[in-house]
Amino acid sequence: MMDLAVLPSYIAVILLFLAPPGPDMAYMIAVGLEGGRRSAVKAILGIGTGMSFYAALVVAGTGEIARSHPAVLDAVRILGAAYLLWLAYVTVRSARRAAGGQVALTPGRWYLRGVLVSLTNPKVILFYLAVLPQFIGNAEDPELQMGVLGAINVLMEVVLYGCVGVLSGFFHARLTGSAKATAVLNYVASGVYVVLAVAISAEILLAL
Repeated sequence: MMDLAVLPSYIAVILLFLAPPGPDMAYMIAVGLEGGRRSAVKAILGIGTGMSFYAALVVAGTGEIARSHPAVLDAVRILGAAYLLWLAYVTVRSARRAAGGQVALTPGRWYLRGVLVSLTNPKVILFYLAVLPQFIGNAEDPELQMGVLGAINVLMEVVLYGCVGVLSGFFHARLTGSAKATAVLNYVASGVYVVLAVAISAEILLAL
């Protein structure tokens, strides 16, 4: 049996983590500006997939490896920063080709982007390692309790940040008729990716 009495406080903790603007929210804004509403939906589903993978690892107990080997997490963060810089490059290239009406990415790539961004963000697994065990309560089945709590967290982020991405996608929809405006949106999105990559790199350096 599960202990449902912990749900109100658990949801409150999740909202405290999700409400302030952060890297995930900034990323979804960039996706909406660059690709529009449908792209934002696909990207957030990809992020949800990556989060679900990490939640499953923690429930299975293998997440302890990440806790005992912090160098692994640093390596993942470095890969994440490099991937964001690559996204910035691709987006700038898209901006330059916008005037010609060329499509930069196939639809499926948005989902894969979201998966990779989520998997290269070790803060997700750190959140699960630190928070989920605190809300086992009196559950008779701790694995089931943590699995359900992880699913709730994934659902809340998908809904909240998905809405943020869709709202930013309205700007893309309004301005796609103008090649110049489309290029500007892509440059803005590229700038967001660069800022996120720099922030991740600075955090790693400060921790050394």
